[in-house]
Amino acid sequence: MRAPAMLRWAAAALAALLAASPAAAFYLPGVAPNDFHKKDPLLVKVNKLTSTKTQLPYSYYSLPFCKPNTIVDSAENLGEVLRGDRIENSPYVFEMGEPKMCQIICKAKIDDKQAKELKEKIEDEYRVNMILDNLPLVVPIARQDRGATVYQAGYHVGVKGQYTGNNDEKSFIHNHLAFLVKYHKDETTDLSRIVGFEVKPFSINHQFEGPWNDKNTRLITCDPHASKLVVNSDTPQEVEAGKEIIFTYDVGFEESDIKWASRWDTYLLMIDDQIHWFSIVNSLMIVLFLSGMVAMIMLRTLYRDISRYNQLETEEEAQEETGWKLVHGDVFRPPANSDLLCVCVGTGVQFFGMLLVTMIFAVLGFLSPSNRGGLMTAMLLTWVLMGLFAGYASSRLYKMLKGSEWRSITLRTAFLFPGIAFGIFFILNALIWGEKSSGAVPFTTMFALVLLWFGISVPLVFVGSYLGFKQPAIEAPVKTNKIPRQVPEQAWYMNPAFTILIGGILPFGAVFIELFFILTSIWLHQFYYIFGFLFLVFIILIITCAEITIVLCYFQLCSEDYLWWWRSFLTSGSSAIYLFLYAGFYFFTKLQITKVVSGMLYFGYMLLASFAFCVLTGTIGFYACFCFTRLIYSSVKID
Repeated sequence: MRAPAMLRWAAAALAALLAASPAAAFYLPGVAPNDFHKKDPLLVKVNKLTSTKTQLPYSYYSLPFCKPNTIVDSAENLGEVLRGDRIENSPYVFEMGEPKMCQIICKAKIDDKQAKELKEKIEDEYRVNMILDNLPLVVPIARQDRGATVYQAGYHVGVKGQYTGNNDEKSFIHNHLAFLVKYHKDETTDLSRIVGFEVKPFSINHQFEGPWNDKNTRLITCDPHASKLVVNSDTPQEVEAGKEIIFTYDVGFEESDIKWASRWDTYLLMIDDQIHWFSIVNSLMIVLFLSGMVAMIMLRTLYRDISRYNQLETEEEAQEETGWKLVHGDVFRPPANSDLLCVCVGTGVQFFGMLLVTMIFAVLGFLSPSNRGGLMTAMLLTWVLMGLFAGYASSRLYKMLKGSEWRSITLRTAFLFPGIAFGIFFILNALIWGEKSSGAVPFTTMFALVLLWFGISVPLVFVGSYLGFKQPAIEAPVKTNKIPRQVPEQAWYMNPAFTILIGGILPFGAVFIELFFILTSIWLHQFYYIFGFLFLVFIILIITCAEITIVLCYFQLCSEDYLWWWRSFLTSGSSAIYLFLYAGFYFFTKLQITKVVSGMLYFGYMLLASFAFCVLTGTIGFYACFCFTRLIYSSVKID
């Protein structure tokens, strides 16, 4: 896709997002069901080959599968390209309501290179993904332990096994596909809507009678007049150089009671809601615990402190007092590296706005899984637009901290995190490109991303920064002394490193169960749709970050340590350390990645995600502490 076309699509998607009505229910506005008459053609599309063992997607036609006369790429949005989706037409053509058996697609003779690639893909458990009427292909698997049928997205390219008494493991390709199309019929109009797309793959060493006559050849191993396919498991199709493989398929149709609006339930009900409710209850317990502590501090201890400070009558009594009032002359002193703090806070505001807006749209149903790539596209577009608020927040804080070079702080805000993210992304993309994977982002898309960054995000950051710097500086409630006060020696439990590490545990604890499902959806290629739960967890995360930072900030000020600026940011921001450690735990316990490039891909992206999480949670904690300190110091009389 060319860069101008990508940008036109981005503008159209943004307009659709902004103009969409919340009454659109599950699917994006404008997505309407397709009605089919009997014998209408049904076009099957192929998507990327995926594997949870390598995390490197490949194009369907990178393997020696049968090809149509002309391969046509389907229009892909920005999110689909970044996800590595490559949607193309296929030689499979069904007719609505017309079952077929033993249909020959083609006969292919594989050479040494193709045999090696097939064996590698089978070894790495790659799956073939297809799409019919925007529904992904699934394989039904009977689970005796659950007493029900579960569904696997896509079918495996092949299997490894033994046969005919040979102890050597060989690779066998799934060259016969038994498709099942489920449809819901409207009795009044005699029209049908597709509500299910399933397949059962088989490996058959096809034999035929007489000379080869393309699709009209009569197969000995597959009788089109039989009631069902009889598979001889003793003669699977082995992958070996120089051998010919005959690709065949069946297609059957089954009427279903499932309505079109509910057809995604099969894909989305794979996750147990009970665990999510447990996650919410777990997070709420943490919030209630912290809320109790904050209430005790605010309503009892802090109220008593303020009352006592305001009742002091003599200068001698004031000098004898200890606690947080003593540091009033230094508590709003600009911290070290204040420029970097402003940049981090501005970037955190940008992340906060992006997540909030995206989740609101997702909760309202505008970013359902049926809109492939829609979630990632929406996040990128909202990130770009939130540059306005990033510039405003960083320049407002910068002016309060006596900064004067607003252009300098604007440039850092516009380029620090996006520059780091783009650098990591470019390196990882080069590694993926070296593996010849379809997950490598094309140059035109990279150019479009850079254009979005420099053409929209950076100017918006400058506009926001200019508007923020034109505002009056935020006034501190107390005056700052010219000479900084010496911070007394602190107890071991008030050591900055200790309190920062302790402060990050509870925010992480509030989200780690939901984090498991997010990682599973990303790295195990499952659908994530429970945005209502995610939004609740996000609200709980905000409250947890704010409360733990306020509690530890109060204890710090009571110890006469006024260096709270950076510590408030890092207290809740340290939860990113635990997120990255959990990502490592998930990698070694849940994933089966063995390739070095795949491991680098995983940890590279998780490092970037942890950095973003640090900036987000740190900003929440910083603003909570900032409001808290302004509140308490404006409540006491300072001579």
